[in-house]
Amino acid sequence: MSVSDHKIRFAKKLRKNMTEAEIILWNALRARRCHRLKFRRQVPIAWYIVDFLCMEKSLVIEVDGGIHDDQKQYDKEREEDLHARGYKILRFTNEQVLHNLRDVLHTINEAPLSWEGDLRWKERGRG
Repeated sequence: MSVSDHKIRFAKKLRKNMTEAEIILWNALRARRCHRLKFRRQVPIAWYIVDFLCMEKSLVIEVDGGIHDDQKQYDKEREEDLHARGYKILRFTNEQVLHNLRDVLHTINEAPLSWEGDLRWKERGRG
């Protein structure tokens, strides 16, 4: 089995085992429900698997649970690598998605189509 085959199988497994927050956000994003943008879930990019991806905006959306408290350095390096590949990242906590979905979707909608060099948008979803 190749590395890409392994990533694809792992992504499929993640799709079947989404967290409650990921399911709620996916239901709001799927089928172009969020501002007519097409999103995919659990998408392999390089050696990572991102929670949600909108190719039209080169936008990665990550939903963070408690495990991310223990892997801040890894997340930082991963974001830097994805950014270098041309992706923009919005990161939300499970609590934001579960308790304030409307604001999460508004933040996603406000993400500009071109963020070239504008790292402040990467932090917009945090809070």
